[in-house]
Amino acid sequence: MISKEHITNRFIGYVTIDTESDPNSDTTPSTKKQWNLANKLAEELKAIGMQEVSIDENAYVMATLPSNVELDVPTIGFIAHFDTSPDFTGANVNPQIHKNYLGGDILLNKEEQIVLSPDYFEDLRLYIGQTLITTDGTTLLGADDKAGICEIVSAMEYLIKNPEIKHGRIRVGFTPDEEIGRGAHKFDVKKFGADWAYTMDGSQIGELEYENFNAAGAVVNVKGKIVHPGYAKGKMINSMYIATEFINSLPRMETPEHTEGYQGFFHLCAVKGKVEETTLEYIIRDHDRKHFEARKEVMQKLTDELNNQYGSEVIVTEIKDQYYNMREKIEPVLHIVDIAEQAMKEIGITPLIKAIRGGTDGSQLSYMGLPCPNIFAGGHNFHGRYEYVPVESMIKATEVICKIAELTAQKPVN
Repeated sequence: MISKEHITNRFIGYVTIDTESDPNSDTTPSTKKQWNLANKLAEELKAIGMQEVSIDENAYVMATLPSNVELDVPTIGFIAHFDTSPDFTGANVNPQIHKNYLGGDILLNKEEQIVLSPDYFEDLRLYIGQTLITTDGTTLLGADDKAGICEIVSAMEYLIKNPEIKHGRIRVGFTPDEEIGRGAHKFDVKKFGADWAYTMDGSQIGELEYENFNAAGAVVNVKGKIVHPGYAKGKMINSMYIATEFINSLPRMETPEHTEGYQGFFHLCAVKGKVEETTLEYIIRDHDRKHFEARKEVMQKLTDELNNQYGSEVIVTEIKDQYYNMREKIEPVLHIVDIAEQAMKEIGITPLIKAIRGGTDGSQLSYMGLPCPNIFAGGHNFHGRYEYVPVESMIKATEVICKIAELTAQKPVN
């Protein structure tokens, strides 16, 4: 299969290119620097022998591996995103390679004493004896989702070099701006032309997911009145105090740090305030559609109650849906999950079928007519300085892609 050195070098070549996206931009891609990796990927796909390589005006990259079987079998796709999260800097990524991990603390940064410890991040113990790629403690790594890209490109290269492995037509797609919720917005499903696809955007080895959060974003704008503090009695309205009432009135234990599994939450992402005006930015998440709608109603009801309390419209809350649980679109074609599960089992991986506590391009693509479950890419601790990926997990994910292609070629179209 793919060698450790080969997949490591490819991965490092991707993560050292800064592709951080920008939620405040209205362009696609949201940052010009994403073009650097998009163009590199288009050229690399041509170099390994992929056909119909294209990159459109919005930096979406697509390519085809033609079928090598005579049967009419489904066209499948594999998709990953090349942007990295704006939650933490992705500039000047300096990957560190740790061979034969012994199970103890990893010193990421000696000067700042930044340590990646299994006492805090228990999943590290799953990878004793393996090769880990980490950050140097000052940036994120970018395994989300450059590990997925690395695995897709490596799998296509392997299939091209080993034509004895039979497969149908395979489409690959690489997208910008997934981290800011816009990765699928301009994805041309018709042009992609797959019967179904898989995003390689999960975490721990074995993860297989076809459920995700229903998601919305909320902006709460609180208006106050500023007057001289020495003469403020009965006149000043401090928007920051009202905003604090709003924050404290939401269920304190229904936040990301207190929830897991299928539990939803309200997440306060940002606060910007002064006496005259305070803005709160929230995300709302829940797997259950009814609970999701109820959460939005809670925020609106709280807004109305505080406006009534203060006798005027001091708060305006705007809520916008972002994406929905893809389970609704996957269940009618559940065989596509079964194929991925079988592929994992055949190469010795125990499938971990679970719900995503987040979203992927696949959730939006499923509602755009391209059913798209999610498969592990191998990384952990995304969006921060403690991110890491085991090289062995990337190799296994590459093998899963090849095995899915092989299994699908055994299922003629009816």
